[in-house]
Amino acid sequence: MLTEALSPEMGDAIFGRKSEYESAGFVITSLEARDHMNSHFVEPSDSGSRDPLPSWQDGTAKHAILQFVERVTGAGSPDEIAPEDRIAVFDNDGTLWCEKPMPIQLDFILRRLVEMTAQDPTLRGRQPWQAAFEQDYAWLNDVISKHYRGDDSALKVLTAGVLAAFAEVTVDEFENHADTFLRTASHPTLGHQYLHCNYSPMVQLLDYLAAKGFSNYIVSGGGRDFMRPISQEVYGIPRERVIGSGVALTWKDDGHSGTILRQPQTDVVDDGPAKPVQIWNRIGRRPVLAAGNSNGDVPMLKFADHPNIPALRLLVLHDDPEREFDYVDGAEHALDTSRTNGWTVVSIRNDWKTVFEPPAE
Repeated sequence: MLTEALSPEMGDAIFGRKSEYESAGFVITSLEARDHMNSHFVEPSDSGSRDPLPSWQDGTAKHAILQFVERVTGAGSPDEIAPEDRIAVFDNDGTLWCEKPMPIQLDFILRRLVEMTAQDPTLRGRQPWQAAFEQDYAWLNDVISKHYRGDDSALKVLTAGVLAAFAEVTVDEFENHADTFLRTASHPTLGHQYLHCNYSPMVQLLDYLAAKGFSNYIVSGGGRDFMRPISQEVYGIPRERVIGSGVALTWKDDGHSGTILRQPQTDVVDDGPAKPVQIWNRIGRRPVLAAGNSNGDVPMLKFADHPNIPALRLLVLHDDPEREFDYVDGAEHALDTSRTNGWTVVSIRNDWKTVFEPPAE
């Protein structure tokens, strides 16, 4: 049984490597931020009340958020957006919760793959069961890195194992497995339970937006049914607003209410160009705020552009090895695009006072 998904000693091969952005002292600028502060300036209506984003440092990113929200929600503002059009979409892995040393759901899957090798030892010589059994996390991380660089050759191998891991399991059983895992398993290096690996500043942002009449959605490459059990509790986002990847499903008549079974085929992989399509399929509106952290989020952030309506695009930059992780692997194109389009880059090191909320005593 894989009781510890990763060891702290895996090093840079897993945590990511430095790039030209760190070595050059990547300067974070935002044309969007300046636009929100200079165009149709609206004095924050709650300027004398409690800070809605106390975990955010005063700076360009925080000011861009506050000015944008006041600009589009302030009564009498020429840029006020109707409540039904206040759609905000957020990637999950690396945007709302930690994704290193590997995505949380991948740990969940790996533990299941190891269980399968105990039942069928021949699987130990085949990928991805071999990587799971031998704890070859460099191979697994390489799969993800290749994917963000446009090479999905190894991803197809990993996907085959992922699909087989919970084939013919009911959706209710799968959710119970996911919920139990998230409440009992712990991050291998941070010391938090996975349920507490969400970013406190982003949760505050979600709460702030909701209070201002926004409808928040998760739009993630991660599994929809993996996130649904905890989305309301962790993010305040109801399960019906979780958009993510999914497997094919079938209904089986059991003589009562019937059951829905997971199948070993992919239904949708909600990443890259699929994100705007899924947003339109599920919501039927373009978002006015989009937040992500990787190359796979670029189409979603672009989709938030409106010709005559203000929009805010946030890109989370992982540059804090002391409190979280330091990497840009899989985000190089996103960072380049953010500079070209003037999106707001959120530096974990410089823009967040705290990263994780301390667990309740």
